[in-house]
Amino acid sequence: MSDHHPRAVHPVPYHAQWASPELVEGIVAGDLDAAQDPLWRKYGARTPEEYAWWSWRLCGVACLRMALEYWQGSAPTPMELAEECLAAGAYVRRGDGLDGLIYAPFAAYAHERWGLKAAARPHLPMAEIPRLSASGHLLMLSVHPSIRELAPAPERRGGHLVLAVGATEDALVFHNPSGFHSRRSQEFVPVQWADLERFYAGRGVVMGPGTGRPGA
Repeated sequence: MSDHHPRAVHPVPYHAQWASPELVEGIVAGDLDAAQDPLWRKYGARTPEEYAWWSWRLCGVACLRMALEYWQGSAPTPMELAEECLAAGAYVRRGDGLDGLIYAPFAAYAHERWGLKAAARPHLPMAEIPRLSASGHLLMLSVHPSIRELAPAPERRGGHLVLAVGATEDALVFHNPSGFHSRRSQEFVPVQWADLERFYAGRGVVMGPGTGRPGA
């Protein structure tokens, strides 16, 4: 990453994809059922079970909520956004499973509903990230979830979305919706470019602030 674009880290608020960020490590490890999260109602879910099912799947919604709070000052509950994304085709229910986040319909939804500039990038080279970040964009990037532990040999690239909030000469800086509070892998996490390569799938969604919310 030897280009000469200025480096910037944007002061984006953080959201985990679970309601209680400090409980993420226990939930991911299987030591705690997500339905036991005492803040489940804040998610907008009707029951703890509904919250538990969705919370494992809404890394993309967590990224969108961070972007909306940063640019527009507030964001709906995760369940409100999840239901809108379902209606927009950005998620597809299949039995007890969920397909998504599907980038093209998500980008269209982010623009039409929230007035954001949003582009699906099925091919987003790592070398473009510093320039996009420096020009004020936030980037939803597909990485392997084991990036939170900097696993030496992830089984594949991709499968989880993080929000890139900045870039330096040496590292990408991101918010991780499934990062661990105790290991400082949630907010403003720096990962060296050389390490990022083994987790990053080379795709994502590029978002800009647009001109504010679209008219009613």
